Amino acid sequence: MGTVVADTSGLVSLGIAAGDDPDPLADCLDEYNVVVPSIVFDELQEIADFEDAHGRAAAAVVDSDATERRHADLDEEFPLDDGENAAVTLANEIDADLFLCDEFNSLGLIHASLSNTRLVTTPTLLSVLVRRGRLSTAEAASALETISRARSWESNSYVTRARALFDD
Repeated sequence: MGTVVADTSGLVSLGIAAGDDPDPLADCLDEYNVVVPSIVFDELQEIADFEDAHGRAAAAVVDSDATERRHADLDEEFPLDDGENAAVTLANEIDADLFLCDEFNSLGLIHASLSNTRLVTTPTLLSVLVRRGRLSTAEAASALETISRARSWESNSYVTRARALFDD
């Protein structure tokens, strides 16, 4: 079983479709050992207090109780928020297979900061789950549409390109 270190954004995205059929959060948790820095788990708990789609998504992740929490030191020079900072540090420390993050405006910096870990976004993770036989292409496309609507990704060019891959 591979290891995924996840940032808050990626887990909230997966949590949007939690309980749906397909359930990409459950598929990810079944397929990977998901590890998060303690600060990311704290962020999820804070978001879970909101009564909106993001709050319900964060609550689904917290309630799943399937993520392993670890302490990670912060790199004072890293110019992103504490959650991404700690998650990048943790991914490098444990040599994670994947780093899940949906901070589309910061992907270049995050990618450059990872040592041996593959950066994936939720759309990319959905395609990985298709290749691993966890989701059909149609299920991945459906999950991406559900997530896109809740996350306001309809006009995001990165997500548009990922959506086109599921249409092929």
